[in-house]
Amino acid sequence: MSDIKKFEHYTDMEIIHKIRNGENQLFELLIRRNNPFLYRIGRAYNYNHQDTEDLMQETYINAFYSLDKFQNNSSFKTWITRIMLNNCYQKKQKFSFQNEKPVERIQNEKNNPMFHNQSNTEKNVLNKELGQVLESALNAIPEEYRMVFAMRELNGLSSAETAEALSITESNVKVRLNRTKALLRSEIEKIYSPDDIFEFNLVYCDRIVENVMNKINSNTK
Repeated sequence: MSDIKKFEHYTDMEIIHKIRNGENQLFELLIRRNNPFLYRIGRAYNYNHQDTEDLMQETYINAFYSLDKFQNNSSFKTWITRIMLNNCYQKKQKFSFQNEKPVERIQNEKNNPMFHNQSNTEKNVLNKELGQVLESALNAIPEEYRMVFAMRELNGLSSAETAEALSITESNVKVRLNRTKALLRSEIEKIYSPDDIFEFNLVYCDRIVENVMNKINSNTK
């Protein structure tokens, strides 16, 4: 990571240009910039932690080998969001396990909590309990509403960016967002900040970076 720190201030397009010219190691920067964002999308799609990590890695591999097709007509974030959404949809269609959670997956999720908090123990316990309530509330909402909420409120995309990623109108984004908020408990909205929802641990970030870059490097030798 130290060798690429000097490129951290580069824009996505500048980094992509360098990757196209053979500096594949810089793809790590794009992974780190988008990890929390893609993780929230996977979890909002109702996938558990491990499935979401797998989908993210697949998405990054797809994106890397399709970089030549990226035309910069939209932001890189919007482009990779579409890839992630497509992978989520394809996985659901293939396995039809939207609400299935095998015993071993449940055990793994106990060791990989969706909500990771850094403050004192009392706050951790409170946030975990409230987070579980919010997660349940979000997962009970129809998918088309939940995805809009995840992109607008959790990931901070604009109405235009959300509309482009989901191929709907901006007015539809606003309608769905308002409907979602109406379905959620008002007290949950007041208590929780976006950063507390579907937070992505730095440990997971490093693991995904390592897995994706190892695969890219092994295929380009």
